Amino acid sequence: MAEPIVPPGCGPPLGMYSHGMVVRAGDLVIVAGQVGLGADGRVPGDDVISQTKQALENVRAVVEAAGCTMRDVVRLQTFLTRAEDIPGFMKARQELFPTYFPDKVYPPNTLLVVDRLVRPELRVEVEAMAVRHRRPTTKKPTRRARRRR
Repeated sequence: MAEPIVPPGCGPPLGMYSHGMVVRAGDLVIVAGQVGLGADGRVPGDDVISQTKQALENVRAVVEAAGCTMRDVVRLQTFLTRAEDIPGFMKARQELFPTYFPDKVYPPNTLLVVDRLVRPELRVEVEAMAVRHRRPTTKKPTRRARRRR
């Protein structure tokens, strides 16, 4: 069974999709592609650095709304609209990733360059997958009735 994730502080999806889903089979969290739009629906800038930072913060918001942290992310997939934006994308990651992954264990990332995104002013989109770890449950000891003979 899948349950949608509605993160606080994110604007509404740009189409017919959820920001993320928690899939109960193993508690897999699937985050839809997040773009560089703030909660107000505005693009923070026309540069890839500001849009990448916003897109990653949107991913973080969805992951946290699912009960995870960025350390639970096991895969990223990134789409850029311009190959010349790769250095700016890497710079934004270098600035944010130490806060998300302080132990420097980074999730795999596939980087693709595409023709365009859903809106022409958008330059980056980031998808993610995370695993929500089950918390151990503490069971209260049960008393077994003693049989008397």
